[in-house]
Amino acid sequence: MTSRELASPDPSAPALGESRARVLSALQDSDEPLGVRDVSERVGLHANTARFHLDALVESGVVERSTEGRDLPGRPRMLYRVKPGSVRGGQRSYRLLAEILTSYLAAETAQPAKAAERAGEAWGRYLAERPPPFQRIDVAAATEQLVKALDQIGFAPEAVTSGRKRQVLLHQCPFRETAEAHQEVVCSIHLGLMRGLLEELDAPIQAERLDPFVKPSLCVTHLSTRARARPRA
Repeated sequence: MTSRELASPDPSAPALGESRARVLSALQDSDEPLGVRDVSERVGLHANTARFHLDALVESGVVERSTEGRDLPGRPRMLYRVKPGSVRGGQRSYRLLAEILTSYLAAETAQPAKAAERAGEAWGRYLAERPPPFQRIDVAAATEQLVKALDQIGFAPEAVTSGRKRQVLLHQCPFRETAEAHQEVVCSIHLGLMRGLLEELDAPIQAERLDPFVKPSLCVTHLSTRARARPRA
């Protein structure tokens, strides 16, 4: 994981979102090691997303991974538990902080959606892994990096293409409760994040719009072509 990815000195507190903190909390609350599916069901994440956060916690030294010992046929599960003494105590109310900040922005800003989108764009540019000077990034590589960033945040994204129509399906919103209360702000941040990342890459695609909650667990990002800037030294 690079410094531009969603790492943090405290692995229970990702730079964006609270998905990893919820995964860690589920392990802390359990009296026995948990498998990937156990964790995904407890925190409401897709199994692949839960596995991603579990592996990141293992790499950071906070969580231990072991193979389930059993005599039953079939492949044994991988089990995870918090490494004793590795996590500082104390409750971390990131959801409360998110609601405080989004409600303030919504109430005290003349154009909260535009302000939120600008903030998202700034973070999107920061998270982008820019190619070397004069090297062009194509649609496939840009989409792959966008999906990777969204997956790290916890959106469980899926890129789909039908003819010239390109979309990124977001199957999980890690900020769902806050987004339901302040959709204009939160969804604008997410759209800005995607726009900023693609613009920083000088990608041939852009995030045209985001349709939030087209289904209870689905938001849809629509991608379209864009003109490139001139090569940068």
